[in-house]
Amino acid sequence: MSPVTRSALVIPSGFASPQAASFIAQMDDLLARQHDQTRKLTPADLEWQIAPGMNTIGMLMAHQAITEVGWTGMGIEDLQRDQVRFTEIIGITDSGMPLAEGSAPPAALAGKDLAFYDDLLARAREHLKRVAAGATDSDLTSIRQRPRPNGEPRELEVRWMLNFMVGHFAGHFGQILLLQHALLAMRADAQRA
Repeated sequence: MSPVTRSALVIPSGFASPQAASFIAQMDDLLARQHDQTRKLTPADLEWQIAPGMNTIGMLMAHQAITEVGWTGMGIEDLQRDQVRFTEIIGITDSGMPLAEGSAPPAALAGKDLAFYDDLLARAREHLKRVAAGATDSDLTSIRQRPRPNGEPRELEVRWMLNFMVGHFAGHFGQILLLQHALLAMRADAQRA
């Protein structure tokens, strides 16, 4: 009989809110799984496009980090979007997303290796954890007035924003996996030709 493999979500300690700690645990689990799935990617793989104007794996990873910092600020910290903070926290302000139709990946990400993206994601996560550690359960029920880019009014609960961050990260992780499969399929086709 084979040994049982157990999967469990490890809830971190040191958080004022058990709910916030649970969201962080989910984010950490996703980051660890993404990390495991991307270890063999080269700089060329990270900037490969399935077609001009399409996202690259590197762009998606940079976008994950930028979004995490942005939503941490807008939600838990109750700050307005500030490009200077992105530079201070993760060192970049733009992932190139969305690209204009037919465009190449952004020059700022050209030649960047996996260590670069790992660092972006780690710094964004460290910031989220530092900020979220002091948030209480009642802080998570706070409502933030965050108008849409078109000016339409909207109200966002901080807990919902943390939930959004989990889904956002997971969605782009899925895109990263699909791009990896497409890249492998392209290489296999090229070898058969």
